[in-house]
Formats: sequence, structure tokens, C-alpha cells
Amino acid sequence: MADFNHKVLVIGSGAGGAMAAYTLAKAGHKVLMLEAGRDYDPKIETPMFKRKSDAPLMAAGNKDKNFGFYDATVDGGWQVPNEPYTSAKDSDFMWWRSRMLGGRTNHWGRYSLRFSQHDFKGKSRDGLGADWPFDYEDIAPWYDKTEEIVGVCGTNTGLDDMPSSSEGVLQPPPKPRIPELLMAAAAKKHNIQAVPMHRAVLTRPKDNRAACFYATPCGHGCSIGAAFQTTTSLIPLAKETGNLQVITDAMVKSVDVDKEGKVIGVTYVDKPSGDEHSVVSKVVILAASACESARLLLNSKSHKFPKGLANSSGQVGHNLMDSTGASLGALIPSLKGRPRYNEDGHTANHLFIPWWGHKAQAKGELDFPRGYHFEVGSGFHEPGSWVSGELDGYGVKLKQQARDHYGAYIGFALRGEMLPNKHSYMEIDDEAKDKWGIPVAKFHFKWSDHELKQIEHGLKTAKLLLESMGAEVDELPPAEKAISKGGQIIHEVGTTRMGSSAKDSVTNQWGQTWDCHNLFVMDAGVFASNPHKNCTLTIMTLAMRNASWLAEQLDKGAL
Repeated sequence: MADFNHKVLVIGSGAGGAMAAYTLAKAGHKVLMLEAGRDYDPKIETPMFKRKSDAPLMAAGNKDKNFGFYDATVDGGWQVPNEPYTSAKDSDFMWWRSRMLGGRTNHWGRYSLRFSQHDFKGKSRDGLGADWPFDYEDIAPWYDKTEEIVGVCGTNTGLDDMPSSSEGVLQPPPKPRIPELLMAAAAKKHNIQAVPMHRAVLTRPKDNRAACFYATPCGHGCSIGAAFQTTTSLIPLAKETGNLQVITDAMVKSVDVDKEGKVIGVTYVDKPSGDEHSVVSKVVILAASACESARLLLNSKSHKFPKGLANSSGQVGHNLMDSTGASLGALIPSLKGRPRYNEDGHTANHLFIPWWGHKAQAKGELDFPRGYHFEVGSGFHEPGSWVSGELDGYGVKLKQQARDHYGAYIGFALRGEMLPNKHSYMEIDDEAKDKWGIPVAKFHFKWSDHELKQIEHGLKTAKLLLESMGAEVDELPPAEKAISKGGQIIHEVGTTRMGSSAKDSVTNQWGQTWDCHNLFVMDAGVFASNPHKNCTLTIMTLAMRNASWLAEQLDKGAL
């Protein structure tokens, strides 16, 4: 480590950390990466061809493997041994930690939707939340570069919620499934469009990664590199430059500063031994995830920064947002007993419904300010442990019902935008500590009427679409019961948000903290808002853009 002579220290190896490290390494700068989780090699560890029938409980999820026995997350989840967190009274927040090289990119849904001008300038439109400190045009070229490196399949739809990629950037999408075509036809009757989902899954070979051959759920991880994860792409590509060194099982305890308040490095705990180490660096980049980076800053107190490092604005930990979530599905009579054929595809929805209500909101026709989209679950998938409550009887009759119902359900999963509110934030618990003596995060969380009305509208729309396909749908639950818990969608953002002023934000548009010019944040903590779209593509795009700017500053000797 001492011989490596790095210039930049990156904390975290997921979407933001890996992209920052890759960008800087390609630009010729030595980078040391610290990852709190264990090493992970999907080429030898991925259970790609394991069947659910080979696993306990038909591979159903449990407290150790939340998303199923074969999920790619090896040591993380909602609860991580030796790493507790707490919630305030009347708050229920779920905090996912991956704790593995590559972070959440090993198991994420890989939905890769661009944010639009609507998303970056929401406050200018409706007066709520905060605007981002740049326009869509500023980041559009970087979206192109990210999509090109990552490998995203999809099409340019021309819809106002889906900005177009440059010609030749997107790979071809897979063909829609029969239930998705039925759903699209039903939506069209109500002037709602269903279009190909943009997804970080290769349908054509790229560099040393193979095209997807539709054989294994993407959540298992992907040893051939078709489903994007940093462990098969950005990290090995950065290592090939000779400019990246990675240390795993390195739990960062604090970001260290000198007497003048300049960041000089970090202190971390080697988890297997429990020994503490200090690492000196010219520049530190936090990309440990929104809440983990905020916890580090809040725990890094000093005489110069009594409220926590880079927290003169008091905004570190505040503006905590997650995506809203709700689900509704039903049995579609016309799909019962249809002929069997291979309908696997790339395991997620090939078509989805983007937000269609920008114009209605602009006219004041809706009673909630921000949008949502529908992801769609359908098709012939490998049977698991789930059994429909609509089945009855036994023997031949029961088996025939199961056959008829197989592949005949369509489910809508709503994902929507949350606005920041004063009741949703994280702080440091004054009493609880983890195994290594680091004070833990304490969460406060509450949905507002904006989100509840959005959920109500989404459930009514989903019911309308299902009934248009001939389904019978029960009475809808109230939004308060239907909405997901805070953090449950695993899209938490905003805790170190960027802005145009040091008074109400933590970083500038480059992720550079206002208080410490050699300290950067390059994860979802910098998000000024939380659009309804999966955040990972934008995390990587911002990290590439901001790390490129940082590389220029280093080349000029400005840092």
C-alpha cells in the first residue's frame, strides 16, 4: 500500500465508487479503493445455473437472503451482523447494505432510465423540493458515454419522460412477451403508452462481456458480464491500467483533517483483525452509499467541524428520500391455459409504462406534484415456492388449476418520486455503536400527502388497466397501507445534496464539498431530488462527469 503512491482515495466500490475509480485510472491517476465488504468474483461465485428446486424452501427469501437463496448479495441485506442501525419513535426505515466488492451493482434491477429536464428542475416547475445545479443538456453527453460503457438496451421512444440517447448508443431491446403486449394494448385504450424498458443488460457482445442468452435470473449475478455489475466491468477495466489498488474488508471509521480543516485521508478498521489503519491521500471521494457516506461525515467531527465534516450548512443527513412503492396484480382470464414456450428473456419486464402525466400536472389536473412509472411482472418463469391463494381442491383438479394459472398473472409495481420533507432524515445515534466502535445511523422517516395521493392515483390506474384486461380486482387498500416502507425500494438518496449555494447544500455540481475542496461525494447522496427512475444510471453518469472534472483539476495542480 505504501509503495502504490496513490493520489486519490475512493471509499466504496459500487456504481459511484467504481465509475470514479475507472475514470481517474483511465486518466492516469493512481487510485486506492477501500471497500467495507468482502472480495467477490462473480466469474467463480455466481450460482447462474442453479434451479430453485435445488435450494431449501424452493429458494425462497429469508432474513439472511432477502431476495432468495441464490441472490448475488453474499454478506449484506436489511440487517448486517455486527452493524446495527436504529429508527426514531414512529419511524420505520429499512437500510440495505451490500457489504461486498461491487456493492449493490451485483444484484440491482438494472433499470437504466435517464432523468429528464422535468426531473432536474422540479422546483422551478412546482415550487417544491430543490433544483439541481445544472440542466439536462449539461449531463446528456455524459449519459451517452455511460450508456456506451455500461451497455444499455432499449429504444428512443420520443416521450417527454424519456430523453433520447444519441444514435447508436443503445443496444436492441428484447422482444415483448405476450402478457406485456396485452398490457400495452389495454394501456393504449386509456392513452397510456407502454414502451421498451432501458436496462443495463447486453443484447450484443461488448469488450470481454458476452451478450445475454436468457438462461438465469439477473439477480443471481452474471459470470459472463451481460448483466452489468462493476465486478465484471469497471473494476477489472480500471485494474488493467495499473492505476487501481483495492483493499476489501476495510471499514472506514472517519475522514481525517489537519489543524486547518483540510482533508488528509481516512482511518479504517481491518474487519478480520480489528486493527486500525490510517491512509493519507491528496483527495478523498466518498461513494459508500448515500447514508453510509453521510454517517462518515457526521462521525468525522473536529474542532473545525463540530457538527460533522463538510456540514456547515447543517444539511448532511437531511433531505433523505426513497422511491415510493406499491403493487397490484391479478389473474387475467384470457391468459389462462395458454400454450407453453420459453418466455424468460432477460428476467425483468421488457415493456414498462413511463410517467405520462407531466402535462396534466402542469395544468393542475392532478392532486399530487411528481410522477411514477409501472414496472410489469408477467410471463412464464421458473416456478418457486409461491402458491396462489385462488387455487382450491386437491389432486388432478388442483394440478390443472395450477397449470391454467401458470403465466396468467400480470402484476404492476409502482415506483414514484418522493419529495424531501423535514420529517425524513438521518443522524448519529448517541448511544448505539457497531462492532468496531463506530456510532451508528439513526433514521427518521415519514411519507407526506404528496406521496400518499400519488399511490392512490397509481393503484386506481393499475386497477383500471387490469380490469381492461378482463381481470377481477378486489377493493383497493388505503394508500397508507399500500405504500412501501422507507428504504424498502433501496433508492435512498439526498443526504449530502448538491446545490448552487453553500448555505443549503453540501456539495457543488461536481460533488466537491463546499467546506473541503479536496473532499468529494460521488454516490446518490448528492441527488437534489429523487425522480421516479432507478438512480444507478445517474449515479454512474455523475461520477464519470465529476471524476473527469476532478482529473482535470489534478492535472492543473488545482488540488
